[in-house]
Amino acid sequence: MQSTLSAVDVSTSTESSTTAVSWGPIIAGALAASTLTFILMLVGSGLGLSMVSPWSGSGASVTTFAVSTAIWLVIVQWLSSGVGGYLAGRLRTKWVGIHTDEVYFRDTAHGFLAWALATLLVVGVLGSALSAAVGSGVQAASTVASGAAIGASANAGGAAADNATSYLADSLLRPADPSKLAAAGPDGDAVAVGQASRILVASAAAGEISADDKTYLSQLVVARTGLSEADAKARVDALVAKVQDAKVKAQQAADTARKASATFALLGALSLVIGAFIASAAAALGGRQRDDEEAVFLTSR
Repeated sequence: MQSTLSAVDVSTSTESSTTAVSWGPIIAGALAASTLTFILMLVGSGLGLSMVSPWSGSGASVTTFAVSTAIWLVIVQWLSSGVGGYLAGRLRTKWVGIHTDEVYFRDTAHGFLAWALATLLVVGVLGSALSAAVGSGVQAASTVASGAAIGASANAGGAAADNATSYLADSLLRPADPSKLAAAGPDGDAVAVGQASRILVASAAAGEISADDKTYLSQLVVARTGLSEADAKARVDALVAKVQDAKVKAQQAADTARKASATFALLGALSLVIGAFIASAAAALGGRQRDDEEAVFLTSR
């Protein structure tokens, strides 16, 4: 019984009254990491803008842009987390009477906390500045990736929604002889162009053109151009094929953008995991070097 009390007294007397978390080094490391992150993101934004060209086929694709941006995020996390974690471990005070394994764990935890605080600072405080810095580059990349196909599809979809009622009214009031529209002068021409436009918009939204609409378009072409019925049908078929091709290109561009966004999100999450690991390892390295340097200094004295 006496030996048990003695063991309790000894363990109680050797328990440190100070906290195991040194917030000063953690905050210092987090500030250093967030500042370096901001600088490197500005550098990456400049490099990313050089990859984007407004000319078709001259710049990087959206997939290449997303992957390269995600890789740069990994590099940013690697460098900034390493610096922040190392400072968090190197600047802390020496823990006396603590087992080596416990010291290693505390240093690792300090590096992780410095990384977590730096991440919150970057997202919360520097988020708007970073968005302004890289927003133009991302917008330019999206424009280059989508091209005219997405614009044509978006305009077609919007026009289809706005003019659905007009298209139905046109279907109801179409003249039996479209040549009468051509004979009506400028007003008839405007009506014919409007009807043709609404038919094409509705067909693009539906994904196909009905036989009645195709026949009416052919009749309009014959009435306005004087072409033969066969030539008019060939012109209508060519135009419909162009509309469908634009829609397919828009869908392909949207699918490419979706895949690029998913790749960017996954690699971005991976960069954060790498940053946490690097910060923890760097803090353990910095803490060990700090203790080793102090031990050498005390020995030399």
